[in-house]
Amino acid sequence: MSTLKIEVAGGVATVTLNRPEVRNAFNDEVILELTHAFTMLGQRDEVRCIVLAAEGTAFCAGADLNWMRRMADYTREENLLDAGQLATMLRTIYACPKPTIARVQGDVYAGGTGLVAACDIAVSVDSAWYCLSEVKLGLIPATISPYVVRAMGARAAHRYFLTAERFSAAEALRIGFVHELVTADALDAKVAELAQTLVNAGPQAVRLCKKLVQDVAEQAITPALVQMTVEGIADIRVSPEGREGVQSFLQKRKPGWLLANKP
Repeated sequence: MSTLKIEVAGGVATVTLNRPEVRNAFNDEVILELTHAFTMLGQRDEVRCIVLAAEGTAFCAGADLNWMRRMADYTREENLLDAGQLATMLRTIYACPKPTIARVQGDVYAGGTGLVAACDIAVSVDSAWYCLSEVKLGLIPATISPYVVRAMGARAAHRYFLTAERFSAAEALRIGFVHELVTADALDAKVAELAQTLVNAGPQAVRLCKKLVQDVAEQAITPALVQMTVEGIADIRVSPEGREGVQSFLQKRKPGWLLANKP
């Protein structure tokens, strides 16, 4: 791939945005490559966790200026196609069957916030700044909104969507947009620690837990929802992996999937 670097080691795949010269701003090529990368890695059994990282001083500055120049003359039909590709990329990351971690080493602007929000876990350096800048351009953060609003909550989204203020990493943590702040020299260790917890867990359980959160979030607690949760825990308990996990706990031994990970 020309815009990404992909590495897989110890069950952890790292997808790195590799356009530091444009602050990792994305264009149609980046969008298609990210879509392909997360689709492909999500299907690989040896991949147990995916880290989304970036090179350079910024994590992602949003849309590439040259791409925006092209879009300025697009018809509505062309804009629909273009936005549809971005929506597909975000949905692919969000719905990836493998757990995902955003490794935020620098500033995050506009559409870049959608990348962070689409990941399951976000770890940020304490020096990063965030901004949903679309209204400054007379635009709206429409395509990223399903993920960003879920990540920061509607109340915070009302403020930061409307004002386009920059906000600090500390504020991102306060509103729940990121899960943890670290210094730059501690970022890799914290991401590795979290990735290892995901690799150590039952792969089927992790996949189903991710789907469980997505299914339950923002939903009314109806009888149908309760029944879905009942069936979900019953199914996982009787599965081979569920039985192995419980038995290994009761027998005070490591589960089989940990032993299978050893070279």
